[in-house]
Amino acid sequence: MKVMKFGGTSVGSIESLRNVKSIVQASEKPVIVVVSAMGGFTNQLLAMCDMAQQQDQGYNNILQQARQRHHDAIDAVVIEAMKSQCHSVVDKFFDEGLQQHYAMLSLNPDLDDAAKEQLRDTIVSHGEILSSVIVSGMFDDAHPHLALHFIKTTDTNDSRILDWEATQQLVANEFSSLANRVHVTQGFISSDSHSSLVTNLGRGGSDYTAAILAALLHADSLEIWTDVDGFMTADPRTHPEATVIPQMTYSQAQAMCDAGAKVIYPPTIAPVAESHIPVWVKNTFNPQAPGTVIVDE
Repeated sequence: MKVMKFGGTSVGSIESLRNVKSIVQASEKPVIVVVSAMGGFTNQLLAMCDMAQQQDQGYNNILQQARQRHHDAIDAVVIEAMKSQCHSVVDKFFDEGLQQHYAMLSLNPDLDDAAKEQLRDTIVSHGEILSSVIVSGMFDDAHPHLALHFIKTTDTNDSRILDWEATQQLVANEFSSLANRVHVTQGFISSDSHSSLVTNLGRGGSDYTAAILAALLHADSLEIWTDVDGFMTADPRTHPEATVIPQMTYSQAQAMCDAGAKVIYPPTIAPVAESHIPVWVKNTFNPQAPGTVIVDE
């Protein structure tokens, strides 16, 4: 079994979603697919939070455009047998989820900071859930999973961290059977171990979700599918002569992430390094490229 994570650009267009389908179908092993929100959608969700809090009803237009974007993707990439169900689920999340949450922000300007923050966390979680609906619908043998049920966090010393003990047991139960060839879940989103309120792992946290699952389920490998060919010797935007680094150690990759490389979310490396799981960084838009593999020293 292997874990594949697809970022926002990888699930952000009809073309890229078709690439995702081809990549997953090419796997000879069972796959756990971890998806981000559609590219740019998380920023939209947060911007609409600000608009709603300021009682700017313009958020409604953005919301309807986002709804249509998801419906267009369903029409283009979801298998025929799943289209009607996917359309219904998307509408439900927009009407009974996002629309109501934004209305609450707009109609209750005096909500305390904690309540506002909780609403924002809940709203932002919709991005990954909606993209996972579409990705699940692209396969006739996909088993969907809701990360809120098994990725758990806890608050300590004014910070939020993963609750490893709770998560380990819940992940083991959730994925006790991998009878289906394709399993789809969300990155980034989580819930509090004690209250079950929606939380998250921080921006970029989908990589971390994938690493957690790979480590806890002893995956053969973790693949991070993004929009670059791998780790580069320099930033290709300023150094056109930069080339892909074919192989790195965990410590080298961690150092580059800590120094600001945007290829992988920094907390991702530790769980897979401790479990000695190879990590591949590959390009959804250029899947034939060899990418970068991260392994032991």
